[in-house]
Parts: sequence; C-alpha cells; structure tokens
Amino acid sequence: MFTSRPTLQGTFGMAASTHWLASQSAMAVLEGGGNAFDAAVAAGFVLHVVEPHLNGPAGEVPIILAPAGGEVRVLCGQGPAPAGASAAHYSGLGLDLVPGTGPLAAAVPGAFDAWMLLLRDHGTRSLREVLQYAIGYAEQGHPPVERIRATVESVRELFETEWTSSAALYLPAAEPGALLRNEALAATWRRLLAEAEPAGDREAQIEAARRIWSSGFIAEAMVRASGQPTMDTSGERHRGTLTGDDLAAFRAGYEEPVRHDWNGWTVCKAGAWSQGPSFLQQLALLPEDFGKPGGAEYGSADYIHTVVEGCKLAMADREAWYGDADLDSVPLAELLSGPYTEERRKLVDSGSASRELRPGSPGGRTPRLPKYAERAEEAARLAAAGFDSMSTAGAGEPTVAKDGGTRGDTCHVDVVDRWGNMVSATPSGGWLQSNPVIPELGFPLGTRLQMTWLEPGLPNTLTPGRRPRTTLTPSLALRDGEAVLAFGTPGGDQQDQWSLNFFLAVALRGKVRDTWDLQGAIDAPNWHTDAFPSSFYPRGMRPGSLVIEDRTDPAVIADLRRRGHQVELADPWSEGRLSAVARDPRTGVLSAAANPRGMQGYAVGR
Repeated sequence: MFTSRPTLQGTFGMAASTHWLASQSAMAVLEGGGNAFDAAVAAGFVLHVVEPHLNGPAGEVPIILAPAGGEVRVLCGQGPAPAGASAAHYSGLGLDLVPGTGPLAAAVPGAFDAWMLLLRDHGTRSLREVLQYAIGYAEQGHPPVERIRATVESVRELFETEWTSSAALYLPAAEPGALLRNEALAATWRRLLAEAEPAGDREAQIEAARRIWSSGFIAEAMVRASGQPTMDTSGERHRGTLTGDDLAAFRAGYEEPVRHDWNGWTVCKAGAWSQGPSFLQQLALLPEDFGKPGGAEYGSADYIHTVVEGCKLAMADREAWYGDADLDSVPLAELLSGPYTEERRKLVDSGSASRELRPGSPGGRTPRLPKYAERAEEAARLAAAGFDSMSTAGAGEPTVAKDGGTRGDTCHVDVVDRWGNMVSATPSGGWLQSNPVIPELGFPLGTRLQMTWLEPGLPNTLTPGRRPRTTLTPSLALRDGEAVLAFGTPGGDQQDQWSLNFFLAVALRGKVRDTWDLQGAIDAPNWHTDAFPSSFYPRGMRPGSLVIEDRTDPAVIADLRRRGHQVELADPWSEGRLSAVARDPRTGVLSAAANPRGMQGYAVGR
C-alpha cells in the first residue's frame, strides 16, 4: 500500500514527534546511551523552543509510561487552579467565561515538574545532558516553521500595542529568512543548571531544579508576571491569581491509568481530569461486528457514521460528568460499564445523524450540562438559520483570533527503546499567544483555566486546588499485558477523535512487513465533529457538523450527507498531526511513523 513515508522499523530505538528537531534530539539521546524516558524529556524541552505557538515551559503535560517489565502509569503534569481562582472571584469581575488569554486564565504550571519527575525516576541522563539540545536551539536559533510566523502575524497588533515583551522576541522571527532565537530562555536554563548542579549527584540536581522552578528565581518571575494587569480576550486588563504559595505547593504525581479492553487490545488513558476516557467510551460503544465481515466495512459511510455518532455520545458525557472532582460527581466506572454502554449504543440511529447533546444517566444519576453549553447549542441553531456563529471548525494547528484567542494547539512525542521502555506525552499550554513573554525567563504563563466553567456545582467548575479538565490525551495500548503501541496527536477536542481513527485503522487493517501499518493508519483520510461544546474560549459548538478530508471517497461523502451530517470538506491533508511508535514483543522489532500533515512531524530510528 502506498504511504507518504515508510513505517520505520529497527531494533535499537524509535522516536516520533510533531517536529523533526525534537524527534532527532530524542534519537541523539538514545544514541548516547539514554533510554526512552531521557529521550522524551530532551524532546519535550526542544518542543518548547521549536513549537512555541503550541507549548511552553509554563504549560502542562500528561505522560503515559510503560517501563520495561513494569506497570503502565500516568504521570500528571497538569497543575490545579490557584488558591485564589474561584468561580465567585471571576464572576465578581463581571465574567461569564474564563478569558482565553491573560494571567487570569493561568493554572499552576505543571509541565516542568512532570518532566523532572520522569527524568529522576525513570531516566539515566543528567539534567545538563537532556537540556543541552533545547539550550542550543534557543541560543543559536532555528528556522521557524511557517505556522509560527502565521501565528505571530495573527497577533501582531496585540503584541505591538499591549504585549510588547512578546513583540520583542517574536516579531523579528516573523521576517522571511530570519532564525528564531530565544536567548532569554537559554539563559534561564543555564542559570538553572548553575544553581542546581552544586547540589550533588544526578538525583539531587534534579530535585534542586524542581525547587528552583517552584520557589526560586523562576517562581518569583512568574508571580510578578501574574500580577501585571494584562489585556485578555474579555477586552479588559486583569491580574492573575497565581502566587508563590501555589507554585511551592504543586508537585507532579503518578496515577493508575484508566483501561478498556477491546478486541484483544487494552488501551490506557489518563483519568477524567483529561478527556482521555472519552476515547475508551467511544471504543466501548462500537458494535461487536464493527470492522468485521458483515459489519461496518473500514472507511465506509456506515463505518464513519458509527464512529461519529458514538463520539457525540461520549463527548456529551464528557460535558456532563468529566472533571477533577469526587467519584460521586465523576462516575467513571459506570460510564465504561457494559450495561450503561449497551443502553447508550441503542441511541445510535444507523440512518440519521443526531443534532442533540445527549448525556447519559450512569447509575441512575441525573446529568447536568453547563448552562453555557445550552446557550452554545442555541447559538449553533441560530448559525444554521443564517445568524453569526460562536464557533469554528477545529484544526490540528491553532486557530488564533486577533485578541489572541486560540484553540487546538498542542505537541506530541512518543519514544520506544531497545530495552522495551515506552512513553507517550502530549505537551501543551504556555503558548506564545497565551500570555505576554516574561522578559527575564523567555516564556509566558499558560491559560488552561479557560477550560473550566464559572457555573457552580459542576465537575469542571473552576475550583481552587482542582485541575481543569484538559483536552490533552496521550495513548498507550497493550497486547497480552505488554506495551506495544504509543500514540497521540495535537488538536484540542479533536485529539480523541483523530487518535481513535488512527487506532482503529491500526487494529482493523492489514500489516506491512509483518508489523502494524502505523504510517498507513496515519495517512488514511481523517475526520472530526464539533457537535459538542468546545473546551476553548468562547466555547462554541456545531451540532451535526462533520469535517472530513476531501480525498475521502465521494460516494461515502454523499451517503453521509444523505444521513443528515453537515459535511464540510477540509483540505486533503489537514485532519490531525499524529505520531506513533510500536514494539513487537515476539521479535523485539520497533516501529515508528509520523504525520505528513503540517509538513513538520517526523519519525526517526534504527
């Protein structure tokens, strides 16, 4: 089968990510004797430099890791809402949504501490060894991908008039042929090393770096930045709520993954503080004959319709039930149970696309949707009648308004090594368009609190100490109890749609060279729906929508339209930015593939 690139195969190590420099940096660590976890950390810090419109050091990262011979764990790098970030405080400012930009939207940064914990507990290299690649690209510069320039241009006016520290760093890089340098960020990491290395051995240095981040010069600069009145998407200037106590109190930590068995696979995801369980709910909702002889044939209208309608049900449950709350508010076991899923599956009409947001009643509980979601649904109905819409189609790269409002911006990296260690991570947040650059550090604060609601009593209500429900959702799959596949994609709300489509393609289609056809699954025509409230400001939705790549069979598109899907044809290579690595336990053969969409993802290995 023709693919845009080969599925790579080898036995030494494989890395795949959303930027070739991050992938190659990870491979350099493997070549130098490091393991998959060392390599992932190095790649993560390079992504801060080469994809600053998609992630930054003050963002967040969920990580799923499978140590060779060990148990799969989730490492949560999602920080909570600061102690002063209550729904009442924001409502008292006259807001009905958390702004999409500015310090008021900043959660406690979680990515840095998570990367450090991964390095300390599972890596083998020193802090300097994994940071050297990011420092080099920040100091010496790198050719920015076109999407960086496009993002900077989209917020040029905001940078020039309000966020002048961001203008000083990024506007020069918007000029054709210019290298993007971030000397302030390089200086931050050099000072971190200078202060951490006298602490002692490798582990002591990493612990010192964590303290410097949470209570040293970096923490002090972040708190000062949070306290600056900043223009945000509300059209007003606000100060943030982040304090030194918030930073000092946060530590990344490990959790058990949520699991679901399907057709001989066990898929592992982060908990309901992410949207990860929606992937598992979508799998559970598929009929038993799905993709099999006599069932919905792969790529057919029946196939796509079944997947999309299941997605709508899972995402409706996400809106009603997911969040960083207690088990009574987030009944995850019931949401994934057989009886509940069987009842939900009956709601799928094989001949008609639903336009309703239909959460279920797990364990007899009464679902409750945010009132703003009801308004978003009404706005979508008005849009269908010719009025202005609240929402836009999703994308694998950020959609950026002139005020800096942004959706769908994230990175991804997967690594597997010759010892069988495997890791999948989805870094995001702290984007160049999220907050003004902190001049002395070279990076901005994040905006993850925009995913919470200000309405009281919901699982995802903005609450001090609670994590905002994130869209970030790396995936790891097992066969016979062994980790065999790590994968993920950027894309906000679309992540667990594009990732599911990839996984089903891997599981249901044929193999190449006696291994899973990773590249073919990535290259296959992809799609998504926006038929549920967006997680990003201004939280719109489009009932009945189906965005699908226009290289899909025209007969399939016509059939989907006949069933009532509001089909929007996207560019032929536009849906998703997946990457993946795999390991065959029988032979030790490693595989990798990365997405051609966006012209920057790459897989390397040998």
